[in-house]
Amino acid sequence: MLELNFLRENREEVEQRLNKRNIDAKTLLDTARDLDDARRATQTELDARLNELNGLSRTIGDLMKAGKKEEAEAARARTTELKTSTAALKDKLDSAEKALHDHLCTIPNAPNAKVPVGKTPEENTVVMEEGAVPVLHDGAKPHWELAEHYGLFSLDLGVKLTGAGFPVYSGQGAKLQRALISFFLDKATEAGYREIIPPHMVNAESAFATGQLPDKEGQMYHATADGLYLIPTAEVPITNLYRDEIVEAAQLPIKLVGYTPCFRREAGSYGAHVRGLNRVHQFDKVEIVRIEKPENSYAVLEEMVEHVKGLLRALELPYRQLLLCGGDMGFASAMTYDMEVYSAAQKRWLEVSSISNFETFQSNRLKLKFKEEKKNRLAHTLNGSALALARIVAALLENNQTPEGIRIPKALQPYTGFAMITR
Repeated sequence: MLELNFLRENREEVEQRLNKRNIDAKTLLDTARDLDDARRATQTELDARLNELNGLSRTIGDLMKAGKKEEAEAARARTTELKTSTAALKDKLDSAEKALHDHLCTIPNAPNAKVPVGKTPEENTVVMEEGAVPVLHDGAKPHWELAEHYGLFSLDLGVKLTGAGFPVYSGQGAKLQRALISFFLDKATEAGYREIIPPHMVNAESAFATGQLPDKEGQMYHATADGLYLIPTAEVPITNLYRDEIVEAAQLPIKLVGYTPCFRREAGSYGAHVRGLNRVHQFDKVEIVRIEKPENSYAVLEEMVEHVKGLLRALELPYRQLLLCGGDMGFASAMTYDMEVYSAAQKRWLEVSSISNFETFQSNRLKLKFKEEKKNRLAHTLNGSALALARIVAALLENNQTPEGIRIPKALQPYTGFAMITR
């Protein structure tokens, strides 16, 4: 959530930045200003009446002692009126504060100045591209056919057990999943991240704090009886570890990593582009999370991107880095890089990571601050996929297929225990 003082003091700048999202920023900010003005006017009126009430309460006794009974009675009558009116004003103030808060929750984060203008993914900026696209042998197959041929995973069994979009991995397919998770976790801990195993369900307060609510209700699975949500990413529980916390400046940076399954309804997803593992409702992901001083966060964003690049190089996958345009960014992000790998059999790029800087948007909701020189400041939060497995598996299977089997990248072989996937 954007800070109210920042909105008031930097109105023109915020409007210009929000316009990159192709939304009606002026109306959103005008409404926020009007609601805040109404709240402030009610607060001023309430304060004035409370001050008058306090003053009268102190003088009634003096008037009685001075024998000014009529004046004391008039003061008592006035205090009764004031008590009634202040109670009404307190209710009015509560309503005004709620209306302002609810409206502020509908305003997305303001994109960083470097974020390009654009409405669709086609307008994202390609920052760099690395790695040679493999030339496949005749008869090469997409990953869903390879999975059937080698017995790696089954979407049909997932339909039997749960529904569409819930793959069942087995044999070397299951070992490949486990190997990738361990590889990603080891690389993150080597880079100084502390491993966390969080719950896979969160309460509404946690989902609100990181920006999933009220923006993404339709994308999350909701256990209504208990009011809990299956996590769409480990970002949600891991970042919320520091909700309502004030940390010392010396504790920063905070670097956390966690593996979790992720659950996303992906309502309305259909067609050839979501076949196989391209889009599923449950997938595994290793997530890195950072809590930083504001002055360091954009350098850290680039550092996180380099970490992800190192993983993709180790997996020998051709990849590219995109800077998302304003219209394609997530609600809570101030700046996002996407990392995509090339799927040779499908002849298309697949997103495998998003690395984002949220500036103070999440920490304002989290009430996450750090203490520096006796002052409390909102921290900056960042996170990134390092990496999401489903599409990584798809690209690994397709790009490394040979007539003899599917080759495992050298860096991954100590984790799989085999160099080839065979029937």
